[in-house]
Amino acid sequence: MKKFIPLFVTLGIIIIIVISLIQWYATTYNILVAKEEVVNNAMAQVQNQYQRRMDLIPMLVDVVKGYAKHEKDTLESIIDKRNQATKISITKEVLEDPEAFKKFQQAQSELSGFLTKLMAITESYPNLKANENFLALQSQLEGTENRISVERKRFNDTVSEYNIFVRQFPNNIIAGSSFRPKQMFQADSKADIAPKINF
Repeated sequence: MKKFIPLFVTLGIIIIIVISLIQWYATTYNILVAKEEVVNNAMAQVQNQYQRRMDLIPMLVDVVKGYAKHEKDTLESIIDKRNQATKISITKEVLEDPEAFKKFQQAQSELSGFLTKLMAITESYPNLKANENFLALQSQLEGTENRISVERKRFNDTVSEYNIFVRQFPNNIIAGSSFRPKQMFQADSKADIAPKINF
């Protein structure tokens, strides 16, 4: 009987260690899932603001068309850039692929550049600048651009927290290939050049 006591103690210790490892694995895995969902939610909020901007662009272009008929090429370019930007949707694969994420960000940056150009064009049309519809749309667009900036910062904050957790040891063992680091928004390459627009 005394021979079996060390065996039971050893078996008990092994069982406790196995249960502890399973609990640690389950807890860490669930934290990874929760953090990834926070990242997905943050990206959805960024996309909501991009969608809001996409919805405003055709209305803004229609108002400007009435006043700036000879700016047809610029207005068509803006609609074209809008259509290109809507073709790229954010998926888990895009968030984890630096090149795909860069293309998404580039499409959004190009659209922002064309909107800046559109606002510069409106300077030549005093009647347009006094139009109530234009002023309301311009105000909504400015607000949307601010919201985009705020949501992008929130997204980057959540991605940073997620990426740190995924890469830390021993979390990286559980993360494996299922939970890969996500891409973050970067400043536009021309961000250090202030736009010259007067409203």
